[in-house]
Amino acid sequence: MLTAVLVTVVVQCEGHGDATAPTGPDGRHAVAAAEPTPPPRPLPRSRPTSVRIPSLGIDAPVMGLGLTAARELETPPVDDPNLIGWYRGGPTPGEPGVAIAVGHRDTTTGSAVFAGLASVKRGKKIEARREDGRTAVYTVDRVKVYDKASFPDKEVYGPSRRPELRVLTCGGLFDRQTGYTSNVVVFAHLTATK
Repeated sequence: MLTAVLVTVVVQCEGHGDATAPTGPDGRHAVAAAEPTPPPRPLPRSRPTSVRIPSLGIDAPVMGLGLTAARELETPPVDDPNLIGWYRGGPTPGEPGVAIAVGHRDTTTGSAVFAGLASVKRGKKIEARREDGRTAVYTVDRVKVYDKASFPDKEVYGPSRRPELRVLTCGGLFDRQTGYTSNVVVFAHLTATK
């Protein structure tokens, strides 16, 4: 259970503007405490159709992804660098649990959909549109870069009761033989639905 703590801040001013400030029954200035916004209700299952990250100028279509024979997540085809993959074995946008979206940083033809993903800031929005016309809006909590050799599966893919989203792409250094050394992971949680 989450516990919210409200902190009241009183600003002392010398002489200016005090006459118009509202007062409480005891004659002291009244300070309105903001009510915490309750989390949105999770959404039922509905396939994702597109993902927007307005702060990065991303608005891209989504395809479903499964697992390879080696039990690794597939990636979108490299001949469509603007395509985002959503793991169809996990939650759809707005459902409880950890949903996974992946996309390429670049391809042999140039930059791809998640070229700038590592620069997304905490507090920015990620919108996942759904087949039923609804949109799940996630807020970025943090961005981490993990070395592929010591990737923390439980931290990234572990269970959650609330609707969360992980957005992944390649990061670190590139080697022509082995590819990128790291993964960029954006952690976000559901904050609104429309």
